[in-house]
Amino acid sequence: MKKKLIIIGIESSCDETAVSIIKNRYVLSNIIIHQEIHKKYGGVVPELASRLHDKNLPIAVRKAIHTAKINQNEIDAVSFTLGPGLIGSLLVGTSFAKSLSMGLGKPLLTVNHIQAHILTHFIKNANINNNYPKFPFLSLVISGGHTQIIKVNDFFQMKILGSTLDDSVGEVLDKIAIKLGFYYPGGPMIEFFSKNGNCKKFGFSKPYVKKLNFSFSGFKNHVLQFIKKKSKDNPCFIKENLSDLCASIQKIVAEILLEKVQKATINTDIFRIVLAGGVSSNNEIRKTFISFAEKNKKWEIFIPKNQYTTDNGAMVAITGLLKYKKKLFDSIHVTPYSKFKIF
Repeated sequence: MKKKLIIIGIESSCDETAVSIIKNRYVLSNIIIHQEIHKKYGGVVPELASRLHDKNLPIAVRKAIHTAKINQNEIDAVSFTLGPGLIGSLLVGTSFAKSLSMGLGKPLLTVNHIQAHILTHFIKNANINNNYPKFPFLSLVISGGHTQIIKVNDFFQMKILGSTLDDSVGEVLDKIAIKLGFYYPGGPMIEFFSKNGNCKKFGFSKPYVKKLNFSFSGFKNHVLQFIKKKSKDNPCFIKENLSDLCASIQKIVAEILLEKVQKATINTDIFRIVLAGGVSSNNEIRKTFISFAEKNKKWEIFIPKNQYTTDNGAMVAITGLLKYKKKLFDSIHVTPYSKFKIF
């Protein structure tokens, strides 16, 4: 009888201190400590994030082990995010994971943050379909730091087909949200206020970008200049049109993403689509992709459940488990990286 692997996953790439324990592909615990302090600064302050990771990681690990109802010595390996992300935050997570690995006498498994978002779908019942996507598939990774279309041939055989040339989709939504008067992170607030809005009220233009790449900087500037001009003529413009603005912005963003993925499916002849990353929790984007898939029977769509969209330890743990099975262990001398690396 095969041993059931127990892996702990540690995520500290940005401002979420997250720790999870999985047994085979089942989540036993998934602890996330949110760093609320960044709201008042309108974005993540790297130094504060690092300090809070240092404070929160021991708490999160203890809570994860307690919730999982296991003894720490039952853990088979320690997996953690090596990059990309904020270098200070990654250094804290790396140091902690190394210490835990040495203390337990268990192997170390490093994880690429983007791969982890994609491989979330291989946690048991992690997506709305409650099953695993078959290879090959196309993954649209959309978050506060990344916007990419990636061809996935196997767990660790991935190729980037397109990326944002400037801002990520999540970053743009947050910046527009601040102009609308929301606090950081503003993307969820745009979604909330869009519910009662008319998505056809304002027709913002879509950027033209070659191949499968994205560019959201021009779209962001167009929206911000539009709001500035209208507010100059009518100081109450935002207040009077808030829901319609939010709905119109979301509609265009969802269409931009869908159109690029449509193009990717035609180029690759792959019609199995996997969404990943924090922005994949956005209901307008979900509805747009699901609606298109229902009309186009070739398409098969996989969307993560909300608890697995934002940064979490479970995605790190499942990636670690998959690496463990392939014996892809790492040295204690690894160093974190802040910028994106090719898989």
